[in-house]
Amino acid sequence: MKNILAILITLFVFQTSSAQLFSREKIKNNENIDKARLSYGYFLGFNSYDFNFDYNQDLKDIQVETSTGFNVGLIGNLRINDYIDIRLEPGLSITSRNLIYDESYFAGTEFTEADLIREVKSTYIHIPLLLKLSTKRLNNFKPFIVGGISTALNLSSNQDNPDDNSSGEFRMKKNNLFYELGFGIDFYMFFFKFTPSIRGIFAMNEELVPDVDPNSPWTSNVASMKTRGLFINLTFQ
Repeated sequence: MKNILAILITLFVFQTSSAQLFSREKIKNNENIDKARLSYGYFLGFNSYDFNFDYNQDLKDIQVETSTGFNVGLIGNLRINDYIDIRLEPGLSITSRNLIYDESYFAGTEFTEADLIREVKSTYIHIPLLLKLSTKRLNNFKPFIVGGISTALNLSSNQDNPDDNSSGEFRMKKNNLFYELGFGIDFYMFFFKFTPSIRGIFAMNEELVPDVDPNSPWTSNVASMKTRGLFINLTFQ
């Protein structure tokens, strides 16, 4: 439903603004909007978070069942020149993932169907510092690529929870560091700048908090667990 809503919103904006963007007259909207040294805006969007696992033993992979989450945040943009900007994009990202374990992880121990699934809910305060490299403006649009690093505080990490998977609690580290890479297009409207973009994020630090039991079927075979994800954001400036 959220994916359909995003598509409908995007199509509506493009339909109502197509005459402005690609008209034969090629009148430039908001010619001076990029001249400001500092500019601000906000974004709304969707995310899909995943995990990348490395293992100690050659057992079946832990399957990650992803879902569509929600992003919202603010933008601060520092103009360096016509082609380079530095951006700070603090925001809130909400997501959920299910980890599906194979029965081989529980060999020799009793388990239930509930033990094979762990729901991982995450609420991140996400703060990226990005470098935006743009092309020359073409009529009323301007493509760009963007990359940088970010930090995130996982408010749902359970890091300090004394209970672990033996009590049904999957634990992750609170503080995370990512690198990010993406691309998008600035569209210049009469009164504002609208920017759809897509960006991949990749964790650089280990995130799993191991269970107390060193032979835990949920964490003992995991050598490394790192988040990776995809953001689709709609920005208004």
